[in-house]
Amino acid sequence: MQLIDIGANLTHESFRADFDAVLERARAHGVAQIVVTGASAGGSRAARELARAHPGFLHATAGVHPHHAHEYDEATDALLRELVATPEVKAVGETGLDYFRHLSPHAAQVAAFERQLSIAIDSGKPLFLHQRDAHADFIACLDNVQGRIGRAVVHCFTGEREELVAYLDRGWYIGITGWICDERRGVHLRELVKLIPADRLLIETDAPYLLPRDLHPKPSHRRNEPMYLAHVCAAVAAARGEQAEATARLTTANARAFFGLAEIAAEAARAIPGSRP
Repeated sequence: MQLIDIGANLTHESFRADFDAVLERARAHGVAQIVVTGASAGGSRAARELARAHPGFLHATAGVHPHHAHEYDEATDALLRELVATPEVKAVGETGLDYFRHLSPHAAQVAAFERQLSIAIDSGKPLFLHQRDAHADFIACLDNVQGRIGRAVVHCFTGEREELVAYLDRGWYIGITGWICDERRGVHLRELVKLIPADRLLIETDAPYLLPRDLHPKPSHRRNEPMYLAHVCAAVAAARGEQAEATARLTTANARAFFGLAEIAAEAARAIPGSRP
């Protein structure tokens, strides 16, 4: 069984001490490829370098998360355009809107989002999207470029039915994380995930965040990592009434189609070149 983690923040400092071991554990648990999330100017550059160091296994996105939108300037825009033009970078983002924590002013978030939508239009690469508590403005920004953007995935979907239907109506993909394993906040996802068409479902860990709450035993450090994608896959499969192997097959095929990833042989997936972030 091969799995693809479409969103892992492997440039996070928590992975520095045991990065190679993290990759080894991921592969041992069936993860054949990982898309490393770029969420800031520096983080996007680092994500691209990780992908270069692990060709075929690691890939990257390049973007500025709404939390960092206040940092977006001409130099940032130029860097993202440079990174997106390279083959290791498979999508524009993480970009979008987040009105939950207010770490950047709303106007700055919208401005940074619109700049990155322009990069996606100009490059033709897919969008890796984030939205939290900003659905109306998020949809408005994307509807303004309808017909000019290509594929898009709303990653780490945790919203309500109305939001999901709006995304599906626009033909977007949906990324599901270990949030579905959270008995406090994620129970509604176990019903909503059944609405996602089989050809637009993707899975991810969002590591080191969102460690599945129902893991037993839980790691003492409480850090999520790509090895737990199999656990997420099993939870999604159970909610959809599918076998885990079937969910793995369809989400892996979807990820390869979405990001334009080449298939990787099982033998190659087990060979790990050493490199740290």
